[in-house]
Amino acid sequence: MKLSKFKFNLPPELIAKYPAPRRDESRMMVLNRKTGKIEHKIFKDLINYFGAGDVFVMNNTRVFPARLYGNKEKTRAIIEVFLLRELNPNLRLWDVIVDPARKIRIGNKLYFGEDESMVAEVIDNTTSRGRTLRFLYDAPHDVFKKTLYALGETPIPKYLDRPAEPEDVERYQTIFATEEGAVVVPAAGLHFSRELMKRFEIKDCQFVYLTVHSGMGNYREIDVEDLSKHKIDSEQMIIKADVVNAVNNAKDNGHNVCAVGCSVMRAIESAVSTDKHLKEYDGWTNKFIFHPYEFSVANAMITNFHMPLSTLLMMVASFGGYELTMEAYNVAIHEKYKFCAYGDAMLII
Repeated sequence: MKLSKFKFNLPPELIAKYPAPRRDESRMMVLNRKTGKIEHKIFKDLINYFGAGDVFVMNNTRVFPARLYGNKEKTRAIIEVFLLRELNPNLRLWDVIVDPARKIRIGNKLYFGEDESMVAEVIDNTTSRGRTLRFLYDAPHDVFKKTLYALGETPIPKYLDRPAEPEDVERYQTIFATEEGAVVVPAAGLHFSRELMKRFEIKDCQFVYLTVHSGMGNYREIDVEDLSKHKIDSEQMIIKADVVNAVNNAKDNGHNVCAVGCSVMRAIESAVSTDKHLKEYDGWTNKFIFHPYEFSVANAMITNFHMPLSTLLMMVASFGGYELTMEAYNVAIHEKYKFCAYGDAMLII
C-alpha cells in the first residue's frame, strides 16, 4: 500500500475547532462492511447497534497540561516546551519537544512562570526538536509536579490554529480518563456522555478500560511512499486481566467487541495470542496497521474522521476496507462532516 493512496483534499473549514455542545450529539456516520451501506446518524444512536453481552474497549489515558512557555536565559526569547514524558522523577528529567529548536542547545537554561521560580537546564539533544530537560526545583516530587502542571496548558493540536481555552480543560479529555500520561486525547472516546454510558449499562453492555498513553507520533509526517518502510513512535500500553477476560468471553460467545478509537485497536492487536485471543500486556507498542491486515479481536470500531496521509486513516481503511473507507470520506466531505479530534464520529460494523 502506498502513501499517495491516502491523499485527499480536506477543506480547512471542515476541521472542527470546537467540540459539539453535547458530547453524544455529534454526527455519526455508520459504515457497514458487509453491505457497503452508509448511514447518517447522531452519536447517541449508537445505542441501537449493540445489545446485551457486547463489550466496548476504551482507552482510559488522561491528558496532562503538556504545553508550557518559557524564557531563554540572556536573550529572553519565548520558547515553547512540550512535555512528552517524565524520564526520572528523582532527577526531574523530562523528554520534551522545543520550538524554535535551533535556539536551544545543551547547557541552555529556560525560566518558567511570572516569578521564574521554575528553571530547566537542557542536558541532551534527542532528535531535531527533541531535548532532555532537567528541572531545577527544590521541593517534594508531588509539589514539583503540581507546580509544573499549573504552568502548563491543555495541549490541543496545532491544527486547531487557536490558543487553548478554559473549556478545553474538560472537553479535550474523556469522561473516563484516569491514568495520566497522554499528550493526545483518544478522540473517539470524547463522544461518550455519562447518560449514554448508563443507557448501555442498563442494556447489559459492558465497558472495559485499557491504557495507551497517546503521543505526538500520531502527527508525525510520513516521508516514504512505501508504507512498509515507515516506523511509528512507540506508545506505552497496559492491558489487565479484567479486560482480557471480558473481551475473550464476548468473542467466544458470539458478542460484539467494539474498539473505541485507533489507540485501542492498535493496543489489542499488539496483544493477541496465536489463537486470536487477547492476552495481558504491560509494555510498549509501535505496531503500524495498514492494508492488507487481518484483525483478530474487535469486529466493530468507533473512530473520528482523520487527516489525509495520516497513520490513523490508514488503520481505519484497513479495518473498514480501503475502497469503502475512502468512499465514506468523500461522502463525509460532501455532507460537511467535521474532522479531527473535536470532529464527528464514524462507526464501522
